[in-house]
Amino acid sequence: MTSRDELVEHLAAALPEWLPTQRWFGGKDREITAVRPVSWTTLLDGDPLLIHLIVEVEQGDRTEPYQLLIGSRQSQVPDVAASASIGLENGLTCYEASGDADLTACLLELIIAGEPVDELRFEREPDVELTAGLRAHPITSEQSNTSLVYGNQYILKLFRKLTPGLNKDLMLHRALRDVDCQHIADPLGSISGELHGEELTIGMLQRFMPDAADGWVMATTSVRDFMADPSGLPPEELGGDFAGEAYRLGKAVATVHADLATALGTELADSAELERTVAAMTERLDRVTAELPALADHGPGLREAFGKVAALQDPVSMQYVHGDLHLGQVLRTINGWLLLDFEGEPAATLAERSALRSPLRDVAGMLRSFDYAAQQLLVGQPEDAERTARAMQWARRNRAAFCDGYAHVAEHDPRDSADLLRALELDKAVYEVSYEHANRPDWLTVPLASIDRIMTEGE
Repeated sequence: MTSRDELVEHLAAALPEWLPTQRWFGGKDREITAVRPVSWTTLLDGDPLLIHLIVEVEQGDRTEPYQLLIGSRQSQVPDVAASASIGLENGLTCYEASGDADLTACLLELIIAGEPVDELRFEREPDVELTAGLRAHPITSEQSNTSLVYGNQYILKLFRKLTPGLNKDLMLHRALRDVDCQHIADPLGSISGELHGEELTIGMLQRFMPDAADGWVMATTSVRDFMADPSGLPPEELGGDFAGEAYRLGKAVATVHADLATALGTELADSAELERTVAAMTERLDRVTAELPALADHGPGLREAFGKVAALQDPVSMQYVHGDLHLGQVLRTINGWLLLDFEGEPAATLAERSALRSPLRDVAGMLRSFDYAAQQLLVGQPEDAERTARAMQWARRNRAAFCDGYAHVAEHDPRDSADLLRALELDKAVYEVSYEHANRPDWLTVPLASIDRIMTEGE
């Protein structure tokens, strides 16, 4: 019989080839040089077996921790995706177990019980009552994490790439709950552990909204209807116009920003902070240009746009923000818009995710998302000036509606801070260039075209 230590070592040997095939793995841009098991906890013993495993993935000078749920059975292997299979060790079929409802049911039961398992702590939020006996199924559309839905009542997000300390997503959800924010799904429980002596968040349980509509799906459906209409009418004269929802979304985002400011405070950026912001933008530009020389033609203009941030005369308020806001991070419920996933950019460092930012960074992210929604039908297609112009017509209308809604709630219209908003949007587009280059080369045309448009409009 293979011991747990031997089993984990065998699994670690198979992971360098297996990890890059997983959608949530964030290191596809580099070769894996080593995978080292750090800790493992047996959650279910016997047959079937469930092990919670934390590994450190080495990729040259970069080392990042990831968590996995490892299932194994000697018989009656469940119908999980072929990509979940990791290997066969001494008669044990080992696989990534997030798709095994028989095994993942125990995670909710452990949160309800509130009892630790070795170094893992399972806890309910204060005054929360949970229903036991629910089975889970994974949401397959996620990219950087894995979420399990229990009986259409709860959703448990497992943070795949782990960061030391209290995860920002859980921290901000708790803060927003405490000020009765109406635009989040309240946190219900959590799983936490330790890594090299530091606390870390393993997962967060929230209320699930089974009837909610995905913001990206809603927006892109509107784009498809608009682009397919042969009349050539403007979007406001067609039945699928999204601008009303974009306006309400702007109001919701501004309300969340106000609630975060109430819960956790604000501070004004001094000149040194503005200079650090410019330096970070420029450093990202240099790094991405080295990966993709096609960006070099825009280098001087981008540096000029970034440099204007250091010269801002009006005060810039800093606070906790979402950090990676786009249409895929919002849900439309019967009661309004909800914001999800407050972790920040997946590729950002822990310090970057934890830093206070201008709320306009979230505004810029959503404006970029409207551009993406508008251009998604153009990806991989021959150039068509008429279709491109029509897509941009949809984007301009919804970008304006979002800003109108935001300005209705916030103290200032984001467009009044034109230099800062433009620099933040361009910086986000540079980030997108790097992401698409590493993950979806066919989509590179979207951020590159946006940079060209923003730079031209700024002349």
